[in-house]
Amino acid sequence: MSVMPSLDSIGTDLPHEKLSIQKGERSGLTISIAVHSTKLGQALGGCRLWTYDTWTDAVYDSLRLSEGMTYKNAAAGLQRGGGKTVIYLPRGTQLTAERRRDVMLDLGDAIQSLGGAYMTAEDVGTSADDMAVVAERTRDVCGLPSDKGGVGEPSDATAQGVYAGILATLDAAFGDRTVAGRRFTVVGLGHVGSLLATRLAGDGAVLTVTDVNPAKREVAAALGAQWTEPDEAVRVRGDVLVPAGVGGILTADVIDSLQVKAVVGPANNQLAERSGADLLRERGIAWAPDFVVNAGGVIFLDTLTRPGASAEATRERVEQIGDTVAQIFEDARSGDTTTLAAAEALALSRLDAVPALV
Repeated sequence: MSVMPSLDSIGTDLPHEKLSIQKGERSGLTISIAVHSTKLGQALGGCRLWTYDTWTDAVYDSLRLSEGMTYKNAAAGLQRGGGKTVIYLPRGTQLTAERRRDVMLDLGDAIQSLGGAYMTAEDVGTSADDMAVVAERTRDVCGLPSDKGGVGEPSDATAQGVYAGILATLDAAFGDRTVAGRRFTVVGLGHVGSLLATRLAGDGAVLTVTDVNPAKREVAAALGAQWTEPDEAVRVRGDVLVPAGVGGILTADVIDSLQVKAVVGPANNQLAERSGADLLRERGIAWAPDFVVNAGGVIFLDTLTRPGASAEATRERVEQIGDTVAQIFEDARSGDTTTLAAAEALALSRLDAVPALV
């Protein structure tokens, strides 16, 4: 687990375009909406409903995650900026159905107050049904249930894009894209993690899995996978580590103890520190930057909410994540740099291609 930095660590000036911190009139919960950039278009990023030690930790997370969304959307070739919402749940808070509805209505009002700068969707701790409540107060929301006029949750598309990234990473690390017989450790069996584990098992991978929820052992049993405890997962000897849970898993100590040749997965902000990218490179471990690999969800939401979009075209767009990951590995190799630097350079090249407003 990574240590949450203080707000002071962002520097002397806020690099974001907008930061809205509001206490919901109905719910009493603190809602932080950070809009990092709208240079490519309206900011798009999900709403995270999560427990933190303090409300300032939640605010910092919204700033950090929104910047990541700018890079994610740019690297994916979307005409979208980056933003993120974090709703702060004090430890021990239990949300009743009524209070959950209240906070989503509060969120809708907060988004509406931004004048169209930001569109939200579901993320960790929220769902398509929650977004339907948000839609009662603003039009700037996507990912509603299909029976309420939306395109549904993007988890399947996220998993599809991650799998394409896994294949490209295998090619970079081993010289081929063979899954069968390779040893994968999946850390986190939420919706996306479970989808990935199921597909990997179906393609003949040798699986070790874990989750902080011991009830997920049932998933392991159903897949014929080996179970390990969460603290031990990063030390399992194998071929590929798939982080699919919380961020910050790749600390310096963890990187030093890894016994795999590649790391690729859907978890956001996998590096506890930027220097982790250099450490991975020094150890010869192929790391696919998370903000590129897990972009299938935003591609799905962005593409299907535009006029004339088709499911097949959207699927093809998501599959292109594999091509982007392959390009990043090649750029890192030819530029003698890290995959993080190569991925950021790709995103920045797309941002810089947009003429500055006069």
